Amino acid sequence: MKPQKLTDAQVQATLTAAVTDAVAFIEGEIAPDRIRAQKYFDGGTTLEAEDGRSRVVATKCRDTVRAIKPALLRLFLQSEKPVEFVPTSPQAVAGAEQKTNYARYVFDRNDGFRVLYDVIHDALVKKVGIVKPYWEETTEAEIDNYTGLPPEALAMLMEDDEITLLEEETDEYGLLNITVSRESKHGAIKFDSVPPEDFFIDRSAKSVDDCYVCGHASEGRVGDLVEMGFDFEEVSDLAGVVDDEEEELREKASRNGDDEDANDPSMRKVLITEAYMRMDIEGSGVPKRYKFICAGQKYQILRRELCNHRPFAIFEVDPEPHTFFGRSLVEIIQNDQDAATGMLRGLLDGISWANNPRLEMVEGQVNVDDVLNNEIGAIVRVKAPGMVRELTMGAMSTAVLPAMQYYDEVIRAKTGVVGAGMGLDVDALQSQTAAGVRLADQTTAAVSELIARILAEGGMKQLFEIIGELAIAHPNPDEMMRIDGQFVPVDPRSWTGKMDTLVNVGLGTGKLEERLMVLNSTIQTQMGIWQAYGPQNGLVSMTGMRAAITDAMKIGGIHNVDRYYNQMTPEIEQQILAQAAEAAQQQQQGSDPNAAYLQAEQMKAQVRMQADQQKAMLDTEKAKADFAFRAQENKQADDLARDKMLQDLVIKVAELQGKFQSQINPQAVLMAQDAPRV
Repeated sequence: MKPQKLTDAQVQATLTAAVTDAVAFIEGEIAPDRIRAQKYFDGGTTLEAEDGRSRVVATKCRDTVRAIKPALLRLFLQSEKPVEFVPTSPQAVAGAEQKTNYARYVFDRNDGFRVLYDVIHDALVKKVGIVKPYWEETTEAEIDNYTGLPPEALAMLMEDDEITLLEEETDEYGLLNITVSRESKHGAIKFDSVPPEDFFIDRSAKSVDDCYVCGHASEGRVGDLVEMGFDFEEVSDLAGVVDDEEEELREKASRNGDDEDANDPSMRKVLITEAYMRMDIEGSGVPKRYKFICAGQKYQILRRELCNHRPFAIFEVDPEPHTFFGRSLVEIIQNDQDAATGMLRGLLDGISWANNPRLEMVEGQVNVDDVLNNEIGAIVRVKAPGMVRELTMGAMSTAVLPAMQYYDEVIRAKTGVVGAGMGLDVDALQSQTAAGVRLADQTTAAVSELIARILAEGGMKQLFEIIGELAIAHPNPDEMMRIDGQFVPVDPRSWTGKMDTLVNVGLGTGKLEERLMVLNSTIQTQMGIWQAYGPQNGLVSMTGMRAAITDAMKIGGIHNVDRYYNQMTPEIEQQILAQAAEAAQQQQQGSDPNAAYLQAEQMKAQVRMQADQQKAMLDTEKAKADFAFRAQENKQADDLARDKMLQDLVIKVAELQGKFQSQINPQAVLMAQDAPRV
């Protein structure tokens, strides 16, 4: 028989039957285990307690879950790339790097820590944790007011499809005062954790990929469906519950005027179901995955559309082969909690008996009221000595404490958790070598690391793959992401080629200390190669060294690497190397023999010029000194000649005076000789 196109009624009937069977499977076979596990996590037990005995419960399940969650989250979040896309061709290298960075960017933008915390908790307690990634489009409206606007300006303004006219009035001058709404649409990848109680899947499914039907149902309001774009009259008829008892209570409340929805029909409760199912609606013979939005207890289809990506990411801690649901951590150790509870109650009862021992008395020989009086120092009246004595009980601690320690070891072997924390017994580390301590630590953490690896290979890997699929299906050319302090554009259209997915979490990926040691060794090796073979070594680049330093600093908790090291990219590195090569070439040209000869001759000419200048300066100074010396000699000669002339004149005058009988004054002659020469 050839496949035929299905009618809407056939699609509705097929979907209703599939969802109803899947929900019945969950409620009948999976929900009881979840309820029991939640009870044990909350500190409950199935053990009965006798009257007058201890009712305490050992909270092993809750303590173990709380102790292992920090270790799991640390393993997931210590890596900058918990999941990495690996290219399978040279053309996909750049796209794989950007896809990896973008997936981590979306993870952080959607409060990935909180979502991861929730789904890990659900997986540890309720078998599975579910994350639902999706593309969300939102519309933002901005209200603008315009006054004194000409009518032709309004016509031009309304040509914009994003603008809606809200109010309009004309003033006395014929100008317009208007109020408009400008709407802008934005899309983004979002993901949320889905409560396991709301999730359903068919009983034969082994994974989300091969399931017949899966989805989630939750209680909402009529107004929620109207906000999604559905007709109010259509969805309001689907509101209400099917359960007869709840319906009877609602009718009674309505008659009494207590119905909370009587005055606001949009707040009536309605079951909203989102189902994903493979179906050959077109009759092509090849079933396709469809997304159905349904409402009401009969799962009335309101909308359907093709879904090309995996709808959910599933986190598990102990998967069971060939079936969808495995076991939670609480299910694994809940029997141990019962055993620990019984022993703890016995220990406390024994301590109580030791503090308040039972008494043995001879009937009729003791005053019973005195025996029943628990007052300290009270007198017990007896007719003869020894009529009252204590019933001796064995020391409970000698038997109970070793048994409790045994069960602690059992829980440790199952979960890798020691006591209330992920650590080692200090006493067990005495006189141990460093290698022995490291081996013991690795052995203790192996179980928790294996759980982390299972979570990573399952839900975390699926989550990042779905983020990549949604980004390709809804490309946004204007989107930017921040990486190492720099904003870079995101273009999913460039993510060509098939890519593998690699997880960097859990068993076999190494701890922070080991990774830091490897990075430090890598940096030293890079520096050695660079120093030995230079920048053109062909193996190590400045970009690679900067990347290794960045990874090492981030492991140490320093994320602002740009504060200590400048940005380095292959383009910047090529520019630096080109500048260095040009400088080296210029230096090599400066070492040419002819250039050196010319440079030497120039230096010699400069030396000769300096020597000539110094000689000229010396000659000038010498000429000045000779001129001064000769001037001094000439002056002295003139003075001598003058003195002689003066003396001769005085003598001549004396001769004349003697001849003519006159007096001569020799002192006047001497004074004339000593007089300054002008």
